[in-house]
Amino acid sequence: MPILIETPRLIIRELVPEDADGLFEMDSDAEVHRYIHQSPIKTMQEADDAIAFIRKQYADNGIGRWAVMDKTTNEFLGWTGFKLMTEVANGHINHYDFGYRFKRSVWGKGIASESGAASLTYGLEALKLKPVFAMTDVKNMVSRHILEKLGFRFVEEFNYDGPLPWGILPDRLVTWYELPAERYWP
Repeated sequence: MPILIETPRLIIRELVPEDADGLFEMDSDAEVHRYIHQSPIKTMQEADDAIAFIRKQYADNGIGRWAVMDKTTNEFLGWTGFKLMTEVANGHINHYDFGYRFKRSVWGKGIASESGAASLTYGLEALKLKPVFAMTDVKNMVSRHILEKLGFRFVEEFNYDGPLPWGILPDRLVTWYELPAERYWP
């Protein structure tokens, strides 16, 4: 699988079926799902289906979340990147949602910041993606801090009743972040 992005510690590439074990480990953890408001997955088939769904996004939209791999061990750590949002979210449609999710074992180690910064740069400079927004649960202060560290600007909280890029739960209070115009022209 070709490498999209390389950082000092990470390889970022498309998700492939062989990532199912790592995705299952991450998404079967209830703590990983605390703020995404969907049940942890219970079967390998669900992990396979999630990867197939993301791979369909690559084919249909030319973009989807990317696997984040440890450069030294080739261990699957989680995912980062973009999703084309084709449903209305906070009055916006056909925009790129930026996000990330990681195994609990790598939380607090700077993986979200490192992979997020690299994937944002790649998305903006190489792929010319815009506009880019991000959403997160209002209570997820760690994710909110990471988004702000990556240059996103908090806009507002809103009650979102549609499909979220990380799951579906109606009538949720979420935060809306935007990537300011100056980030598109580094």
